[in-house]
Amino acid sequence: MKRIIIVIVEIFLCFLLQTTIFQWFSLARVVPNLLLILTAAAGFTKGRKEGLLTGFLCGLLIDLCYGYTVGLYAFVYMTIGYLNGFCHRIFVKENMTIPLILVGISDLVYFFLYYVFEYLLRGKLNIGFYFVHKGLPELIYTVIVSVFLYKLLNIINEKTEKKEEEEVF
Repeated sequence: MKRIIIVIVEIFLCFLLQTTIFQWFSLARVVPNLLLILTAAAGFTKGRKEGLLTGFLCGLLIDLCYGYTVGLYAFVYMTIGYLNGFCHRIFVKENMTIPLILVGISDLVYFFLYYVFEYLLRGKLNIGFYFVHKGLPELIYTVIVSVFLYKLLNIINEKTEKKEEEEVF
């Protein structure tokens, strides 16, 4: 139960940071996608189910606050969390290379799905333009911020696991 509360608090904090404070630090009119980092981290540190659930809650929160149709972002984030869950078996806490690569790939998947649902279905076919002006800057910014956020999430996860082990014994 405590883990669920901690995940919900993490989601709200990342959402608030992404939509308020990081708006002041936007580079090239993009902000890092903290909820994507959180979803990807939940997937490859805790597995497919946790990644799917975290992705659903993150996407639903964005849908309810900013989306035109409820469910679009929930689907995108759920997909990212679930796919990152497949890498749970190769996850090593000390290694930062795999999480950074997975966050980068997750951001590419996010951009592609966002492009398909928001632009391609409306007849806007210039994916190169959108990738250079929106996708690539967000990808770089998100990967850089993920170094720091991932370390913080790892510390929180370790403390939560220690408390759960202490309660069992």
